[in-house]
Amino acid sequence: MKIQHPLARSLVTIRTWPFFTDLGVAAFGLAAFLGIVQMGSYWLTRQVPSAAISLSVQSLPLYAFYSVVRIGIAYLLSLVFAVAYGYLAAYNPRVEAWMIAVLDILQSIPVLSFLPPVMLAMVALVPRYQLGLEMGAILLIFTGQVWNMAFSFYSSLKSIPREMVEASRIYRFSAWQRFWQLELPYSAIGLIWNSIVSVAGGWFALIACEMFSLKGTDFRLPGLGSYLLTAASANPVDLHALLSGLTVLVLIIVATDQLLWRPLIAWSDKFKFEQVESADRVTSPILALFQKSSFLLRLPGKVLEKAEEKIYTRMAHSRACTVIQPMDQPEPNRGISMTTALLGSVAGLLILWGVLHLPSLFHSVGKAEILHLLAGAGATFLRVNLSLLIAAAWTIPVGVAIGFHPRLARVAQPIAQVVASVPATALFPVLLLGLIKLGGGLGIGSIVLMLLGTQWYILFNVIAGATSIPGDLKEVSALYKFSRWQRWTTVILPGIFPYLITGMVTASGGAWNASIFAEYFHLNGRTLEILGLGAQINSATEHNQLTILLLATILISLMVVSMNRLVWRRLYRLAETRFKLES
Repeated sequence: MKIQHPLARSLVTIRTWPFFTDLGVAAFGLAAFLGIVQMGSYWLTRQVPSAAISLSVQSLPLYAFYSVVRIGIAYLLSLVFAVAYGYLAAYNPRVEAWMIAVLDILQSIPVLSFLPPVMLAMVALVPRYQLGLEMGAILLIFTGQVWNMAFSFYSSLKSIPREMVEASRIYRFSAWQRFWQLELPYSAIGLIWNSIVSVAGGWFALIACEMFSLKGTDFRLPGLGSYLLTAASANPVDLHALLSGLTVLVLIIVATDQLLWRPLIAWSDKFKFEQVESADRVTSPILALFQKSSFLLRLPGKVLEKAEEKIYTRMAHSRACTVIQPMDQPEPNRGISMTTALLGSVAGLLILWGVLHLPSLFHSVGKAEILHLLAGAGATFLRVNLSLLIAAAWTIPVGVAIGFHPRLARVAQPIAQVVASVPATALFPVLLLGLIKLGGGLGIGSIVLMLLGTQWYILFNVIAGATSIPGDLKEVSALYKFSRWQRWTTVILPGIFPYLITGMVTASGGAWNASIFAEYFHLNGRTLEILGLGAQINSATEHNQLTILLLATILISLMVVSMNRLVWRRLYRLAETRFKLES
């Protein structure tokens, strides 16, 4: 006779997992606390603009920690800014066009154009401590991360199905309830995928943010970016240090993917707008492990329940929760608010100041330099659009394939994230040497480097769009035996269109940013450059020619505004109307 033991091995294993998960969460919390103490003590030390960068492998863990903290803080700032800016732009028709135009301009301005004002302001704000330099570097990384997240959130808000908005009004949701229970969940998929590419963009721009020259002073912050650039700039190139730094970078990216992005993607899959649950669900072992933690399940739930109860009780008596506004009823004309008037006045004063000082700028710049800037603008414009076309040609089919097949996504997404996050400027010396031997030179190399800075924005947005296509639409296309052409024209392209436009807009900005690295490069003691605005901005920054830097930035802004008005704004309007998902 077989005796049944009351404590079977399976039951012991099931009950043991939450204990180890809670232990891991506690260890992570302790490590985060010690990291905060370490960074606080470092930031409050005496300011050292030009830190000595050691190429020893033993220095890599500390350098990697500093870079991860900078990128993490910059990402949190980017997330808050993107949500706030996208929300204001989507729900304020009076300033919507202006806010999107400003966002398009800012995301196209290269990081080096932000460098002088940002770094000088932060150093002046905190003059004696390392905190000033760190704040400047974090804000520079912020400028390389935030724009595509803001575009993604704005595009998601504009494409929320009409019946869901009507339901929120019928049930008298307050603004907070609508944001927390409708708008944020609906935009979660696009926001998470754009967060991945934003962090990848932060790693891409890390070298320029940790090691640069300004007003004759070489700034070097200890970090993984400065380590890689020091190894790549050595004569000869220190391949051992370069490969060691890239290995650490790849390990960080893979760990981030498995511990953060993959659980978030699996968690956000429940927010997909579909009538029938999809058969293929995104899974994550780490998320399943976290869901077994009693600490993560009980404590946050109790805190949120108490906070939400107070907020909802207070908002239940507001006008939004007691009066239902018809969807088609225009908002009453309340005039111009104080905030709008203040912002408009400040913008008007800045424009007036610029108009008054513009003649003096042109007076100090010769005709030959202006013609050179215009020729450079045309050359960079052609390279940017060529890189966009090449990127779209392969990222659209590959992104759709990854988004439609979760098993393929589990393998392809970490690989794409690793390749997207590796700073191309660290690999560019080897690539450029190979192109020079083949007779290509910087002409082809600049397009290749721009492509490395643009294609990931399109790829990750296409993946997000393909992931968000409802499963019932896929099943209907299979049931009616659509041909491949019919599936692409009636299901896939309309489904990914809003995400594709967001990816193309942000990829355009990424190409303009990459131009400063692609058109001007130091290699083995020589300076290689090609005609273009990126080269002129880089050269002006190195030689402290602030007038040339300002004029080049103005030219970029004018071209971006023209593209925004003639192309991107019309495509956004098309995405909001014709290709909006409705039941």
